[in-house]
Amino acid sequence: MKLLLASNSPRRRELLWNAGFDIEIIPSGVDEGEPSPGELPEEYAQRVARDKALHVAAHAPSGSLVLGADTIVAIGDLVLGKPSGPSDATRMLRLLSGQTHEVITAICLVRAPDVVAVMEQERTFVTFAELSEDEIRSYVASHEPFDKAGAYAIQGLGSKFISHISGCYFNVVGLPVALLYEKLKELEATS
Repeated sequence: MKLLLASNSPRRRELLWNAGFDIEIIPSGVDEGEPSPGELPEEYAQRVARDKALHVAAHAPSGSLVLGADTIVAIGDLVLGKPSGPSDATRMLRLLSGQTHEVITAICLVRAPDVVAVMEQERTFVTFAELSEDEIRSYVASHEPFDKAGAYAIQGLGSKFISHISGCYFNVVGLPVALLYEKLKELEATS
């Protein structure tokens, strides 16, 4: 079954290819924006994933299966998106230092043109070691944090700051591959 991936994320693309999925990349162009007032982190991730999938599905061949996904980092109800620049990345890393936070990835599978077939999410808890100001400054100078939710990459230079993880590692990279596979099998069984 071919999936249309409503994302330009190199990490999602690589995770899907490595797991053997047949995919076609069609970036959604949806502005992720900010959470709405009172919107919980998981609701925000679900809304953005659904918007991405529906946007691509509206222009896809009828019956195509479109995957939208959104990954966020949250400390309590505070969502840490992609940093706007070095000072924002520094702020986020200071918040994460010595703390446990949640990484939530929402996945939405839409049958084109507009049938939401699956809406699920995965939650992983990640604990950061205490970071010194020098460690934060050096990491921000690497530029790795700039296009990552929460200003770090668990699969990159940021890996050395992670003291503990509880849950799906691939969720933190950007896509809960096992959850997606399980939901695709369920869809195939009911079609």
